[in-house]
Amino acid sequence: MSGTQDRITDALYGLGWATVKKLPEPVAQRLGRTIADAAWKKRGKGVRQLEANLARVVPDATPERLQQLSKKNMRSYLRYWMESFRLPAWSKERIREGVSIKDVDYLTEGLDSGKGVVLALPHMGNYDLAGAWVTTKLDTPFTTVAERLKPETLYDRFVAYREGLGMEVLPHTGGAAFGTLARRLRAGGLVCLVADRDLSSSGVEVKFFGETTRMPAGPAMLAQQTGALLLPVTLWYDDSSIMRGRVHPPVDVPETGTRAEKTSVMTQALADAFATGIADHPEDWHMLQRLWLADLDNFEERPA
Repeated sequence: MSGTQDRITDALYGLGWATVKKLPEPVAQRLGRTIADAAWKKRGKGVRQLEANLARVVPDATPERLQQLSKKNMRSYLRYWMESFRLPAWSKERIREGVSIKDVDYLTEGLDSGKGVVLALPHMGNYDLAGAWVTTKLDTPFTTVAERLKPETLYDRFVAYREGLGMEVLPHTGGAAFGTLARRLRAGGLVCLVADRDLSSSGVEVKFFGETTRMPAGPAMLAQQTGALLLPVTLWYDDSSIMRGRVHPPVDVPETGTRAEKTSVMTQALADAFATGIADHPEDWHMLQRLWLADLDNFEERPA
């Protein structure tokens, strides 16, 4: 991305945060749906890839059904953005009442044990809102990792935004993040990681909706190294103003095997939990990028 493009991108996001949070909620909701419908109708590469991904999730869906799902998905995705732009202006009461999580006892009991907890999530619903709910409703700070965005000023905006919600944010690049996360867990803290897409190209191969992809090894490795509890979480929207979620049962560390073998088993268990939540709510899985190895390999083989 050129310097000019960087500045334009950063300015557009800055405009979103500065203006959307001032809109009345019904107006912001309508704006989000309008933008989502326009993007869906344009059928750019993101929407086309989204439908290709959804075809794996709902393999018996007709083309018409896939288009309906992708339209709902884009509306869900823009709801995420509208909420995120507005979240810094929400009251603590609005945040506390804006999320309902099933089986949250897995999390609270894990924290009470003092062993530390790793929450692993796919790109579903609004994980920033879920994070704000954790820091507000549960009064629990946590540490997370953010992908370094371009331009750098945009990454700085995201870090400042999430830190303003009570999160400690570490950059994804560099080797220091894992050590810091491990220290937080050993102190009994909470770590939250979005973990359905490998950003390093060196993740663990898993079967996901019947095909092979890679997912990050970090959540499983942290649980093994620190003794922390590893909990999958899935999020979704319904027709209300409340975001729903579920904390899935813990992913146990296998009793036998090498570290790599244990990591493989645990990451597969995460993938299976993610698949359960995504299959139930495919319209809220915001995966507009290539994910499965077959798509990545085909992309890499195309001539420039």
